[in-house]
Amino acid sequence: MLDAERLQRLIAVGLDLVSELDLDTVLDRLLATAQELTGARYAAVGVMDESRQNLARFLTRGIDEDTHRAIGDLPSGRGVLGVLISDPQPLRLEEVSSHPASYGFPPGHPPMSTFLGVPVVIRGEAWGNLYLTDKDGGFDADDEEAAIVLAAWTSVAVDNARLYTTVQGRRDELERAVRGFEATASIAQAVGGETDLDRVLELITKRGRALVEARAVTILLLAGGELEVAAAAGEGLRPTGSRIAVDGTGLAGLIERRRPIRTRDVRSELGIEVADLGVTQASAGLLIPLVYRGAPLGVLVAVDRLRGDEAFTDDDEQVFKAFAASAATAVATAQNVESDRLRRTMEAAEAERRHWARELHDETLQGLAALKVMLSGAARSEMPDGVRATMEAAIGQVGEEIDKLRAIITDLRPAALDDLGLVPALESLAQRTASRAGLDVRTELPEAGAERLPPTVETTVYRVVQEALTNVAKHAGATTVNLAIAVTNGAVEIAIDDDGAGFDPESATTGFGLMGMRERVALAGGELRIERRDGRTVLSARVPLRG
Repeated sequence: MLDAERLQRLIAVGLDLVSELDLDTVLDRLLATAQELTGARYAAVGVMDESRQNLARFLTRGIDEDTHRAIGDLPSGRGVLGVLISDPQPLRLEEVSSHPASYGFPPGHPPMSTFLGVPVVIRGEAWGNLYLTDKDGGFDADDEEAAIVLAAWTSVAVDNARLYTTVQGRRDELERAVRGFEATASIAQAVGGETDLDRVLELITKRGRALVEARAVTILLLAGGELEVAAAAGEGLRPTGSRIAVDGTGLAGLIERRRPIRTRDVRSELGIEVADLGVTQASAGLLIPLVYRGAPLGVLVAVDRLRGDEAFTDDDEQVFKAFAASAATAVATAQNVESDRLRRTMEAAEAERRHWARELHDETLQGLAALKVMLSGAARSEMPDGVRATMEAAIGQVGEEIDKLRAIITDLRPAALDDLGLVPALESLAQRTASRAGLDVRTELPEAGAERLPPTVETTVYRVVQEALTNVAKHAGATTVNLAIAVTNGAVEIAIDDDGAGFDPESATTGFGLMGMRERVALAGGELRIERRDGRTVLSARVPLRG
């Protein structure tokens, strides 16, 4: 029967053990308390492997480091230690060497005589054993009972610690998954709301670095048979723009097989210099191919984890792969938008060239050709009065052609817009349109002496009005046009309406004039709308002063 003092100590130790959630700390306290309660010189705990046939871990107390080194390998569960593995019941011996299963101690092992072994059982399964040896006078029944109670407390504490470790691991895994979802959502938002390639690349590198806690993250995009460092975030970065040939390096296999590479030594395993990845130094690396609809775009690279081991883990790879899939979509979308914008710009420029080519051919060139015929006829004439009349007509023709060229130059870039500002330029434009097309152009403009607007805003507003009036004059068959401009709430408001035949704004998307207006306003950060209202075609646009 345990005495009151020892029982109280067991209760206190039990409460202390079950409140501890670190397994190694639990085992260390078990050994210290077992020595204290039983008077054993040496204490050890053996933890069994999954097969429950051998010991996977063996922790001791009472044996110094020099003795440990002299003994050599720790026991795996043979001899007397193995008896408790095959038959998990308490075992108390007066002389350990007298047991039939004993086959002696290895060289350098301290002598041991008395022995007490108690199994540690968790949820009905043997988990390990508590071994106590070398107590003067031998172990008694109270020692055995104390060890059994202590083993029971230990089983609860170990089970708690294992459950805590499992929960902690799942929580960490969940946190990594949440970070992955957040980063992926950020890239998904970039796909829908950001089409500037440089901004998308910056977002990917910064979010990707935070996701896997890397020292640096870079993006290498394919350009022909090379990879170009397009963006980077983190520490120890090299300037972007450098290129590396793919053939003959580990990057070729990465791109061809579309499989990630996780390495502890970038230089030796990939056959490239770390500078080629856009960083000044790197040991470990995680490289994920960027693939969009089966086509390779480049490689997303993370180097050197900031916490713990520099090498990346399986979890890092899985999260980074999911992130890279969204990143590839964002990059491809931005590249497509950029290519499409360039294509439309080139098409609009070509259409503009064709427009001015027609203007010069139909107006100026034909006028000059008529003038040539007139002068040639005068040169062959022998009548002085006829020559004089022809010369006077030629002078008049030259004046008309000068006026036409001046009008074309004004349309290309009116001097009034640069010298006087938006309002005088629009007044002049309205007068020219009214004179040429026979329209009644009614204007409502700010005062001419008003403060000048930013040059890009003035150009945008002028070109939108110019193109709208040109469309009305050429296509609408209108008699009256109303033009109103107002600067209010940090933006320029444009309103143009006419009484012409009109058109379907939804289907009118192929003309470069309308497309040019939409693009100009969009690039300025504004909005443009065309609609039919009360028998009139109404164009309204808003151009912010700060786009």
